[in-house]
Amino acid sequence: MFDLLQSILYTFFFFNFAANFSEQVVESFPSDISTGIYYGWACVGNGDVHKMVLSIGWNPYYKNVKKSVETHIIHIFKEDFYGEILSIVIVGYIRPEKNFDSLDALISAIQDDIEEAKRKLDLPEHLKLKEDNFFHMPESKLVNGH
Repeated sequence: MFDLLQSILYTFFFFNFAANFSEQVVESFPSDISTGIYYGWACVGNGDVHKMVLSIGWNPYYKNVKKSVETHIIHIFKEDFYGEILSIVIVGYIRPEKNFDSLDALISAIQDDIEEAKRKLDLPEHLKLKEDNFFHMPESKLVNGH
């Protein structure tokens, strides 16, 4: 079982329901965190907490030359949230990063990752993290200057 629990709070750019972290944020992640697909909880601003899947790596299908961290929030939002604060808690690891032969294969893997994240986050030991005070800190207690 994946035993790393990281909490990260940063400003992000929001694209529908996927958020790409800036290079500065990516560089601040622990150096020993493995590339791959993770699951956990995410909160935009001071809103509701939702399930999420997180990709850390180089996205080989797209041949990225820089490491990226992308959050897929498992929720449909009514509007974009550019410039909002994204709070995430990484709860567990799904699989290593890998390349795909086709876009359809990549999409299928993403859908499988989302379903696995949903199942795992429904476990009682993971559900309790959804209610953590981390997600609703007063503005004066935000970390990393955010």
